[in-house]
Amino acid sequence: NTPSRHEVKIVDEERRGIDFNCDADLVGISCVTPQAPRAYEIADKFREKGVKVVLGGWHPSALPEEAKQHADAVVIGEAEETWPKLLKDLQENELKPFYKNNKPVDLRKIKTPRRELTGGVNLIGAVQTSRGCPMGCEFCGVSNSIYGKVFRMRPIEDVVEELQSIKQRQLWFYDPSLTINPRYTKELFRRMKELNKRFIAFGNIDVLSRDDELLKLAGEAGCRMWFIGLESLSQKVIDRLGKKSNKVENYASAIKKIHDYGIGVIGAFIFGFDEDTPDVFNYTTEMVYELAIDTPEFTILTPYPGTPLFERLEREARILTYDWSKYTEKGNVVFQPKNMTPSQLLEGTNKAIREVSSLSGFMKRTIYDKHFFVRNITQLLR
Repeated sequence: NTPSRHEVKIVDEERRGIDFNCDADLVGISCVTPQAPRAYEIADKFREKGVKVVLGGWHPSALPEEAKQHADAVVIGEAEETWPKLLKDLQENELKPFYKNNKPVDLRKIKTPRRELTGGVNLIGAVQTSRGCPMGCEFCGVSNSIYGKVFRMRPIEDVVEELQSIKQRQLWFYDPSLTINPRYTKELFRRMKELNKRFIAFGNIDVLSRDDELLKLAGEAGCRMWFIGLESLSQKVIDRLGKKSNKVENYASAIKKIHDYGIGVIGAFIFGFDEDTPDVFNYTTEMVYELAIDTPEFTILTPYPGTPLFERLEREARILTYDWSKYTEKGNVVFQPKNMTPSQLLEGTNKAIREVSSLSGFMKRTIYDKHFFVRNITQLLR
């Protein structure tokens, strides 16, 4: 939502280096928690050269006072409405330290992203149809940080227009969940039938387990996989997290129903909950095969700033490091688990990942699920 009178240049450091001698009036940097140290380093370098810097995104929104130490201004939360105000203040030499919306952004007013500014070639297109999540899970930054719990949807016509402008056939819907409003999603899928796209989307297992029409339309629209946050095989854990959509006893039947419509399942599990013991790793990997999950995703519980989980573990003196670069969900344990050591959590997660990613793990999935091989090869050829 940058006014047209301003010239915009986007630099993705993963693709090309940053020119710290560029002729910029303002540098805006967005980051998530593990990127924060590098974002602060970049910001400091530009400020040393007299360039104004604005920080925003997940981490600065959670810790604005920390971010302000490295920036002239911090945008807290969604930026579509505050960004034009910030630019106006900059021109008038009245830049404020913090910019924050008092209410969620109306998604009818946001503009289609200017993808031509990113440069390079993306193999997968990224689309967002909605923001906010009413779940409020303890560990999740979606509802507890930048977007909040108020669920909002973009007009379907705007989404379809954006989809038509995306050259890539492969898409990823990065909504927190594309099943929060099934009526909206069904209409979107009906409109997508003629677009010849293939996509992956996040979904809640309770809706997918009972809505055959949604699954049918998803398949017709080009859905290859549903990414489902199963989180844990312990109902006690699920209940404490507040994830009301998940009933462990229904996992198997729900996954079978999704498979019946020719759609695969990415099943995401998190290790390190207070109820988890060292037995959780072997039990979860074995259940992955029994549940016929196509692609298991294992991560380590990570208490991101701004979440209730971070606040609780900090109160309990269980945060082991504030080196944000280690908050990666894989490869590091940044808190003290309750029923195992940090090394047991790290090693157990790594072992589970190796198991399901191995040739033997692949073969086990074909043994437990006789349709696994055909379903996934078919998806690749579609």
